[in-house]
Amino acid sequence: PSSRPSVMNHTQTEKLLGSGKIDHVNFTGSVGGGRAIEKAAAGTFMTLGLELGGKDPAYVLPDAKLDHAVANLVDGAFYNSGQCCCGIERVYVHERLYDEFVEGFIAETKNYVVGNPLEQATTMGPMAQARFADLIREQKAEALRKGATAHINMKVENDRAGSPYLAPEVLTNVDHQMSVMREESFGPIVGIMKVRNDEEAIALMNDSPYGLTASIWTRDTERAIAIGDRVETGTMFMNRCDYLDPALVWTGVKDTGKGAALSAIGYDNLTRPKSYHLREAI
Repeated sequence: PSSRPSVMNHTQTEKLLGSGKIDHVNFTGSVGGGRAIEKAAAGTFMTLGLELGGKDPAYVLPDAKLDHAVANLVDGAFYNSGQCCCGIERVYVHERLYDEFVEGFIAETKNYVVGNPLEQATTMGPMAQARFADLIREQKAEALRKGATAHINMKVENDRAGSPYLAPEVLTNVDHQMSVMREESFGPIVGIMKVRNDEEAIALMNDSPYGLTASIWTRDTERAIAIGDRVETGTMFMNRCDYLDPALVWTGVKDTGKGAALSAIGYDNLTRPKSYHLREAI
């Protein structure tokens, strides 16, 4: 109906949020967007569900099933051109499996065909916006300046500054001084680091302002749960990634936001309790 807005600009949105007429807002977007919503809603006592940035890690243990881990983590990193809220953006691999894993990961990544998504041969299309592709280019350039090694270097038509077309990239010799390992990428780039033990992997996974999902790759369920208990994340996966289960709560920690979606908890967040205290007249 013409009396109900369907699309509003920022000024209109801020005014509506501060009006006191809204009970709850769900928002998926940037950390900056989430902070702007909190500021606009300050003092209204409305509830917020904020799913913001992410930098989802994976840890591959030495007993992991190699082929399974490689295939699923490549897909988890590059599905939808890396534009998934719970996509894999950084991988930590135990030193005993590192060389084999990296070799397989690179080989699998090189199978992608980047191009027009309307063409049958294409297996990876462009990013949603050119400015996001340029952010990935900047992260890659910074990492290379600081000593990272790029392994794909795929030639893709129209892969240039200002274009949404971007080849997938795998980086090694990376560290947490590089933005590609700490700041959200949301595109087809992933860094792989060698670790010596679980303690180092956990510390690195937690060295991020975000916490949406994390995945552990091992045949040892008890060990996976023990590691997952110590990782600062909303969801812990074992031997899978980049997946939603409607029965499980979808939530995050730290700058990833607050609130929840999916599951009974997500439903509760969209409702409020109300008590009925009834007594028959005597």
